[in-house]
Amino acid sequence: MNTPSNRRLPLQARSNETVQAILRAASALLEKSPLEQITTSRIAEEAGVSIGALYRFYSEKQEIFDEIALHALENFREELAPLLTAKKLIFGRKNPLDVVLDAYIDFLDRHPAFRILALGRHISERTRESQLDIAPEAILKGLLIDRLKIKPGAKLQLKLRIAAETGDRLIAYAYAQESRAARDAVLAEVKAMLGRYLLPRI
Repeated sequence: MNTPSNRRLPLQARSNETVQAILRAASALLEKSPLEQITTSRIAEEAGVSIGALYRFYSEKQEIFDEIALHALENFREELAPLLTAKKLIFGRKNPLDVVLDAYIDFLDRHPAFRILALGRHISERTRESQLDIAPEAILKGLLIDRLKIKPGAKLQLKLRIAAETGDRLIAYAYAQESRAARDAVLAEVKAMLGRYLLPRI
């Protein structure tokens, strides 16, 4: 009985398998190695592909990290979508900011490779700027405009960017704490601080 080999797979399928193997390998390395020790050669070895195969798709490791981050942000937005349609989102137990932040923290807990990239600011500025429409701040912007009727414009955009930059650094500080209780205490303060800054009284 003949066993199908990779050579018999359509080119597109083989290419997709190679890309996914590279992304999985890079994610695994991010979870166990300092980022500065991760090279394209190590990623290729971990993925079980040749360095030439890796360079067919990525010219440098930053492109791989950016794609991991992009996929993660897309997944986060998909996961959050059902929560954003909840009728009691504003006048229930949680305001929009808490919903987005709680979901984001849960996502970071479950995706350590993305957490390392996002909180360590290892996503390229080009990718960060090009994907603002699926970032947490964009999700929150939509909620503030659609659900709280806050006026869109340059002022709101600036406040959201300041909140996002501040939030990223403070969330990273929270994850640097020695205990889960200490981390959660910092996060509670972050939510309270950003809530006072962004949300009107409701």
